[in-house]
Amino acid sequence: MTGAREFLVGGEWRASNEILDVRFPYTRETVGRVCLAGSVDIEDALRSAAAGFSLTRHLPAHRRSEILYALADLLREHAAEFVETIVLEAGKTRALAEGEVLRARETIEVSAEEARRIDGTILPLDWNEGGEGRIGCIRRFPLGPVLAITPFNFPLNLACHKLGPAIAAGDSIVLKPASATPISALMFGELMLDAGFPPAAISVVPCRSELAERMVQDDRIACLSFTGSPAIGWHLRGIAGRKRVGLELGGNAAVIVHEDADIPFAVGRIVAGGFSNAGQACISVQRVYLHRPIFEEALALLVDRVRALTVGDPREPGTAVGPMITGEAAGTAFAKVQDAVGKGARAITGGSCEGPLFYPTVLLDTTPDMEVNRTEVFAPVVTVTPYDTFEEAIALANDSDYGLQAGLFTHDARRIAQAFAGIRVGGLVINDVSTFRMDHAPYGGVRGSGIGREGPKYAIEEMTEERMMVFSP
Repeated sequence: MTGAREFLVGGEWRASNEILDVRFPYTRETVGRVCLAGSVDIEDALRSAAAGFSLTRHLPAHRRSEILYALADLLREHAAEFVETIVLEAGKTRALAEGEVLRARETIEVSAEEARRIDGTILPLDWNEGGEGRIGCIRRFPLGPVLAITPFNFPLNLACHKLGPAIAAGDSIVLKPASATPISALMFGELMLDAGFPPAAISVVPCRSELAERMVQDDRIACLSFTGSPAIGWHLRGIAGRKRVGLELGGNAAVIVHEDADIPFAVGRIVAGGFSNAGQACISVQRVYLHRPIFEEALALLVDRVRALTVGDPREPGTAVGPMITGEAAGTAFAKVQDAVGKGARAITGGSCEGPLFYPTVLLDTTPDMEVNRTEVFAPVVTVTPYDTFEEAIALANDSDYGLQAGLFTHDARRIAQAFAGIRVGGLVINDVSTFRMDHAPYGGVRGSGIGREGPKYAIEEMTEERMMVFSP
């Protein structure tokens, strides 16, 4: 394989001598080669984004919506190519890749709808004598160039969650994809051009981290939208200056199963939510709390279902758990499991890895201070802990620096209300797991899990600014 895919700067495809090999996580064979943007390219991308904003800010709502619908149609036409790419660069099973491409198209379609719904308000100002005869008109305007930095685990849909709202809002875009999964982002950039988005307003620039930081610091960027690790996210916020910043930084999601729940259903959803995509999702189930009266029953069922999962080549139809993104990532997670076992925890299934394959692991007898509970493991690992009172379960769920999403299985309305008021997360899912997400809904966390909200309608609010005009007839 000799040819390297070019990157996009202001609608222009460019090559470079610095080449990144993109590897299939399962075998580590090279499945693509990508040119990396250099310092001059980054400067040109920033300059083009500023110039492109002078075009996008004047696009009427119907035109922004038309571009997005055209983009959704192109995603439908090229779905098979994106599925194949995501399987190879991200190591996802085919079913998961197909699901991501479908969700990405829906995210763009929702953005197309929301482009026509960016409304304003009329505010009467005659609250006292000084405001008599005056009316306030509040309207949203495009904010400016958006820098989107995306992770490897959902390389297409999470790009769409940033680019779709940016197009809908009337902003120009610079996309920096994850180094492990840049190909799907470059393919998407090509579709944006084909859909009619102004070429000057779009750049897709795989690059080294120091160049990404330079873009974060640059005052020509009006909004940073970042999804990734907490350490990097908070660092970028610290150097971002006065620009708008949205961070989605993951978590270590808790799921509570009370005695009145449908136990087989809850266990099935926990298995799906904890081990899908090899646990590499920021809302993956990590900490499971089982009410003591149903602990033994639920645990036995959980272990049986986890042991039935097939681990291996994601290209094979029967594979349920494919590789982690790299052997190094698997090794980091394995070290956390080993640390827990060394401190008294028990791995009653799994607990080992081979290269990038991490065998689905269920841990008992962990404590809140262990890394498998305190940090985001980002691997197919769940800890299981009994609780006696519902108040104890809420306290355990809150014993974390994170607060993205949580799940609760119960049919008691009083406990549901108690949990909604008491569990400090951005989203609480009742009678399902933390992993549930609808792409049009608000999504984001509190505390260490980040700031701001995604979901096209809510991201548009982050990528626009309100202005008020006072009118005296």
